[in-house]
Amino acid sequence: MDWKLQVVVVPVTDVDRAKEFYADKLRFTVDTDHRAGENFRVVQVTPPGSGCSIVFGKGMGDGEPGSIKGCHLVVTDIHAAKEHLDTAGVDNGGVVHFGDAGALTPGAHPKDADYGSFIFFDDPDGNTWAVQQVKTPQR
Repeated sequence: MDWKLQVVVVPVTDVDRAKEFYADKLRFTVDTDHRAGENFRVVQVTPPGSGCSIVFGKGMGDGEPGSIKGCHLVVTDIHAAKEHLDTAGVDNGGVVHFGDAGALTPGAHPKDADYGSFIFFDDPDGNTWAVQQVKTPQR
């Protein structure tokens, strides 16, 4: 039996600001922006190529904005991802890898290993994301 992660709910304080960040800056596809009255709105965006979407809105639970930490987005080219973030004006920590002592070290993994290079950034509410390079096709 397959278990597929379909949606990650990200709590935000301002739905329009979050939509601008994820759709306009990151260029994630807007799957839906649905309102049901004054107290409910759901926006679903999907990163290009992803089978999992990100959902945020109003009246959808009681998560604390900024409480999502460490969700990973996977790319095949960490340097192209860095350029995309920079061009979009998304503050990020640059390309890093974990050195021999386990500390974050500037630059890509020396052997360009899968799962070895990262970029970290926050959305406007402080939810944190990691971009991780994986060149080998997924199982």
